[in-house]
Amino acid sequence: MIVQADLTVLLDEKHPASTEAREQLLAFAEATKRAGSMHTYRITPMTLWQALGAGWSGEDVIAFLKKNARYSLPLQAEASVRIWSSRYGKLRLAAEGDALLLCGDPDTLQSIQDKDFIRGWVVSIRTESEWEIRPDCRGSLKLELARLGYPVMDHAGYHAGEALQVQLREQTRSGAVFSLRDYQKQAVEQFTKDGTAQGGSGVVVLPCGTGKTIVGVAALASIGAATLILTSSRTSAQQWRDELLDKTTLSEAEVGLYSGRSKEVKPVTIATYQLLTYRKSKLDDFKHMGLFNERDWGLIIYDEVHLLPAPVFRMTATIQATRRLGLTATLVREDGCAEDVYSLIGPKQYDMHWKRAEEGSYIASVSCAEIRVPLPASHEHTYTSASARAKLRIAAENPNKLPVVRHLLQKHKGKPALVIGQYLKQLKEAASELDAPLLTGETPHEERLRLYDAFRSGIHPVLVVSKVANLAIDLPDAALAIQLSGSFGSRQEEAQRVGRLLRPKPGSNEAWFYTLVTEGTKETEFALKRQMFMLEQGYGYTQLEAPAEDENEFAKEAISG
Repeated sequence: MIVQADLTVLLDEKHPASTEAREQLLAFAEATKRAGSMHTYRITPMTLWQALGAGWSGEDVIAFLKKNARYSLPLQAEASVRIWSSRYGKLRLAAEGDALLLCGDPDTLQSIQDKDFIRGWVVSIRTESEWEIRPDCRGSLKLELARLGYPVMDHAGYHAGEALQVQLREQTRSGAVFSLRDYQKQAVEQFTKDGTAQGGSGVVVLPCGTGKTIVGVAALASIGAATLILTSSRTSAQQWRDELLDKTTLSEAEVGLYSGRSKEVKPVTIATYQLLTYRKSKLDDFKHMGLFNERDWGLIIYDEVHLLPAPVFRMTATIQATRRLGLTATLVREDGCAEDVYSLIGPKQYDMHWKRAEEGSYIASVSCAEIRVPLPASHEHTYTSASARAKLRIAAENPNKLPVVRHLLQKHKGKPALVIGQYLKQLKEAASELDAPLLTGETPHEERLRLYDAFRSGIHPVLVVSKVANLAIDLPDAALAIQLSGSFGSRQEEAQRVGRLLRPKPGSNEAWFYTLVTEGTKETEFALKRQMFMLEQGYGYTQLEAPAEDENEFAKEAISG
């Protein structure tokens, strides 16, 4: 590794020890890009704090960097690790009756005393190591201090909320035996350890298809309190309701869907981010945000927490006395708000590596490939004279991609397939060319459910889908996904799309993910970034040439991913 002064780390993938080094490096750094065999990582205060919460120490990190550095560790880099790690655990929130106390090292408290945002939140300075803080500022205080580089350990506890009698079933309503997997039990146990640095609030990270919803259901049953569940779509909300009724003792009268048609507020209420953040204009209030106060919730579950919108962040800052559980397949956020998730939802509680899940046969084995497709000669002048944004769209909508899609569908004939893209014009052409249904954000909910059922039954072996495929849709039989285009360099989106294939398959338990990229264009650069999360999870992308029309097989040569 080459460690730079700003804690950028370059890892040489050609080195025989790189795989082992990468696995440890990912405990306290995040991947940012790759160029050839050199992969780039960045250590930030938040990535370091996550590692400290998982049992690392600042000295462990420094020792690892020194051991694996090709050159000496820069003094500035070592100093930054020491400073950031020394601040971890120095400030904590505690409760004394109805009072909220910020406790910590006197020097640390002194260093933040003059910050403008602090002054209005301090009720009194009791001692040099103990301040009383306004309870309604609990979330905002943690957020602002984290941004300053001071993580706050929240030990102030949580109110019980409205009691709810609920247990997990040993048999589902259909009669099947039901029990938690070992990793699901561990995730729930870690989350419910109130009073620790992590218990009571935080994020569980599990690959798609490994039962994140089941973890949420089990956490709800363990806590036994009225619960608000926020999720990404109406389809996902319905899935949550079905799982709760199937695997717990809750009755239909106790589980409500808060949707446009019927706004049911029951002991367990499920709503979507889209509805919560709806307002008629930017000047109007978010009228559905009142749902956070409709009942005395003892738990709030944020499904797909990586999608959490800003208005829900702001509301979450005001409800820090309520237990909060975030669920996601990846904590990657392209908007730079990962610190907000850490501060307002909580630290990472449990994280399962995707390849570990594959080894346990909890998910399918997915082969990933990137296929470079040439741009038609007739489009080259238009591309070279276009603006940067227009160039990406021209490359993404390359008409030469459709013949490759047909070839892939023929190659994997009989496998249920998703053709996924970003641009509606391109998707409509693909659906027409392939004689396949098109599913977009405009597709009515009932029609989506009908198409899902037809896909599962084999009536429609191919679905053309837009960005709705990024969300928690239930397509357990998808074994092939072909990505026509995506949202710039979104690592999160790539992971979600690959995740559509991860549910276990009968027989060989295999699946295939192909991403089509226009050769010699900006799209190749964005593709490299999109693939970063999957690469760091241990997945390699085989690089293939687009087949000539008379070829039956792709070139076999694989370029190391």
